[in-house]
Amino acid sequence: MSALATIGPSAYWYLARGTGAVALVLLTASVVIGILGPLRVSAVRWPRFAVDTVHRDVSLLVIVLLIVHIATSVLDSFAPISLSAAVIPFISSYRPLWLGLGALSFDILLALVVTSLVRRRLGYQRWRAVHWLAYASWPVAVLHGLGTGSDTKVWWMLLLTAACLAAVAVAVWVRIARADPAYAGLRTPAFALSVITPIALVAFTLLGPLAHGWAKRAGTPANLLAKSSPAPVAGERTSSAVDPAAGSLKAFSASLSGSVTQAQLPGGSVVDMHLRLSGGAHGQLRIRLAGAPIAGGGLSLTGSQVDLVADGLPSVMEGRISSLQGTEFVARVLGSSGALTLHAQLQINNQSDAVTGALTASPSGTS
Repeated sequence: MSALATIGPSAYWYLARGTGAVALVLLTASVVIGILGPLRVSAVRWPRFAVDTVHRDVSLLVIVLLIVHIATSVLDSFAPISLSAAVIPFISSYRPLWLGLGALSFDILLALVVTSLVRRRLGYQRWRAVHWLAYASWPVAVLHGLGTGSDTKVWWMLLLTAACLAAVAVAVWVRIARADPAYAGLRTPAFALSVITPIALVAFTLLGPLAHGWAKRAGTPANLLAKSSPAPVAGERTSSAVDPAAGSLKAFSASLSGSVTQAQLPGGSVVDMHLRLSGGAHGQLRIRLAGAPIAGGGLSLTGSQVDLVADGLPSVMEGRISSLQGTEFVARVLGSSGALTLHAQLQINNQSDAVTGALTASPSGTS
């Protein structure tokens, strides 16, 4: 088995991000089906049992994805999230409110599944009350994603969230328009709520997650903030990785410091480096190398992964190492702002596993 197959924490991080985004889309689909299900246009094309079956299956798929999302978030070493904090709301030391909202949304959906299994014993009225409560899991999940999602500032995630908001809003408006006349008195407040909620979420996004300093205000522990954005030294020149005027990537140089760990696995070794950027730019560089050890030291590379977070970047830049010569490497990383070529020269202390070095980055083509 290749050492890269056990990719570890970084793969968990990608899985957590991916399953979170897909779960939001499927949860939105489930909510829309639940809202519009009773308004079947054609009883022949859309019999009630078919709508109910699709609604149930989509909801169960959401639960499965959320279980994977929670498991990978806990297993990933990027943030200190325990299993208890992932399922018990508001007890986490890492962004307690926003992580707690995710746990609350999951618990509400889980309660719906459990009560559905014992629906006959519970009684229709009690089950229906829990079922209506399940709709609250959607806005709670949206807030969770905006508040603590890794891709909140990325254009495609913002577009995806906006599409989900629009889908639910339109479904609510259609349901209100076709509501039974006996409930006419509820149309105005329901419509007002369906308009105010998206506006409030947009305002929150602009003033919160998209505003400067959100990581600290969201409740990120001080030690993690220090790792990702070390304090500048007196007299030290700092710069952003993005040119504010042009809105594009620019070249920069930075000093590197951090640590390295190595794990022996069947088929080879995996080397992890967690490095902090200081000087010309502030941020964090995560490197993972997989390969077979070679005589005299070093690694015959079979796979790699590089993640870069730096001031001014709207999202994480991801890529691979293209050239490795001893402790010097060249990598290319891609992000929503373009591509960078990274050239790093490292010094590794084999006694303390400390890593220091220098990094230069320059814009490159995205092809």
